[in-house]
Amino acid sequence: MSAPNQPNATSSPFLLMGIPGLEDAHTWISIPFCFMYIMALLGNSTVLLAVRLDKALHEPMYYFISMLAAIDLIFTTAVVPKMLSVFWLGSREIAFPACFTQMFFIHTFTAVESGVLLAMSFDRYVAICNPLRYSTILTNARTTQIGLLSLARGAAVMTPLMYLLTSLPYCRDRVIPHSYCEHMAVVELACADPSVSDLYSVIVATLLVGTDSVFITFSYGMILRSVLRLPSRGARLKSLSTCGSHLSVILLFYTGGLLSMYLQMFSLGLAPHTRVLVADSYLTVPPMLNPLIYGMKVKQIRDGIFQLLEQLPGLRFSDAH
Repeated sequence: MSAPNQPNATSSPFLLMGIPGLEDAHTWISIPFCFMYIMALLGNSTVLLAVRLDKALHEPMYYFISMLAAIDLIFTTAVVPKMLSVFWLGSREIAFPACFTQMFFIHTFTAVESGVLLAMSFDRYVAICNPLRYSTILTNARTTQIGLLSLARGAAVMTPLMYLLTSLPYCRDRVIPHSYCEHMAVVELACADPSVSDLYSVIVATLLVGTDSVFITFSYGMILRSVLRLPSRGARLKSLSTCGSHLSVILLFYTGGLLSMYLQMFSLGLAPHTRVLVADSYLTVPPMLNPLIYGMKVKQIRDGIFQLLEQLPGLRFSDAH
């Protein structure tokens, strides 16, 4: 028997259905996802360039925002191009290694983003509650170390999961009722007991999200207490405005992630295409909105973007002021 016909042959590809039940509408469905992908690319790339080129933004807070922008670019690029090829070209096949590589990037950088959001809450805690020690506690070198630690943590916890998943035999039809290699949808195709990988993924997700959420909540609780004690109303509003943008991103990330995960675990009577659309939106909407939130909320980022645009031929924002 040849390798492709063996039950667990890694040479056999998976088949992505796209949006189950809405195959005839794939072309129309692709339009908003294409728009969100373009906006995510432009917005996050602009934030990265603004922070890179404006020396006034070479501070820990903006480095963390840059990390978030880079993560969002990786998120969307890992998923959307293949998704659009399914919608536009009917290119449903995805190779066995490519499928699990895509899954690894999605879950790893979900964990990395959670770590960066935790670091951002710590950054704001130190800046507001211990401003005199900010420059000594959060140096640029330490900020880089925190970013690398978040990346290492994400890769370290997801590598064993990928090993467990790739070790399972996939001898069914290999049709994934999704538009990307979503973890639970792929595991359902295994013809062996996936309880070990399921248990591991639940424990890891609970520990990561639970621990990070607790520390983030504690940080912002302490921040709110300190902000309300500030004597100046202007200082209170400025601090709340900066923290407001962070909280918006945090709520968008965790709420969307939990909603997507629970809808995949429990159907709740919803049609399959609804659950798939929610999961797809979770990987495309936040990366599009995050740079818009920072562009509108954080004045220094907004000014840095305007300065970057002013350097382009034919654009002179200063003349309009």
